[in-house]
Amino acid sequence: MENKEVYDLIIIGGSAAATSAGIYAARRGLNFKIITKEFGGEVATSGEIGNWPGVNKTDGITLAGQFKEHLKYYGIEPEEGVEVEKVIIEPDGNFLIKSNNGNYAAKTIIVTTGVHPRELGVTGEKEFRNKGVSYCTVCDGPLFAGKVVATIGGGNSALESALMLTDVASKVYVINKNMQFKGDQILIENLNQKKNVEIIYNAKTAQIEGNEFVTGLKYKTEDSPQELEIKVDGIFIHIGMVPNSGLAPDGVKKDKFGQIGVNANCETSIQGLYAAGDVTDTPYKQIVIAAGMGATALLSAVNYLNRMK
Repeated sequence: MENKEVYDLIIIGGSAAATSAGIYAARRGLNFKIITKEFGGEVATSGEIGNWPGVNKTDGITLAGQFKEHLKYYGIEPEEGVEVEKVIIEPDGNFLIKSNNGNYAAKTIIVTTGVHPRELGVTGEKEFRNKGVSYCTVCDGPLFAGKVVATIGGGNSALESALMLTDVASKVYVINKNMQFKGDQILIENLNQKKNVEIIYNAKTAQIEGNEFVTGLKYKTEDSPQELEIKVDGIFIHIGMVPNSGLAPDGVKKDKFGQIGVNANCETSIQGLYAAGDVTDTPYKQIVIAAGMGATALLSAVNYLNRMK
């Protein structure tokens, strides 16, 4: 399939930054399209959300649904199921987007592809993925009602995971490789109040065990030279994210983590290419910041398009 039309703009991604950019693009009357593998991104996998302005309390699935409804209000239907392989700069200065759905052409692009979960890299992790190993507590946590589970990690995502699991599981282990948590104090305090939680500090996961499904995990601590074992039915891994930046054009500036470098206007090192949200090197990965960056990227793209005319 070849999409011959050259759009003013193509937004790659489908979460907060893409939604914000799409709303502003529609209000500006641009000829544009939103393409994404699946709408919602990491927002849809978030648990309780209490920091979205104007909404006291919601959850990721609900908020992602509201994003989609807001786009629909402006007549925008994101094209889902599109996996972008690479963005190429054409000789005429336009961009060619190669995907499983054919090629797209655009004068400007906003990359809002976000991140994906970082893996532990231990024995048994890949073997038992979706067989007790999960990277999404919101998605899979309810499947472990009344069972024993473990959350691995030390930041906000791990704390949120453990808190969600305390409401459904009989017992929750939290494996933290550090001597303390790095997340929000209110989450730490809430977790410490839970009766069915056991926190294991200074522990590094060594192996995930199982038969058909997960049966336990082994870990090491500085206090014990031998591997220790706990029996669990499910393991939820929340140890950080990796940017989905491989599709960006060759030559675009990235940092050592693979995050796309942007300035205050969400401009990348390549003219006409913008990036917003968690895929960038912005230091704070927050939904509200991603939304703001989406609007900034769009307004920068509009200025660029106006100069082209």
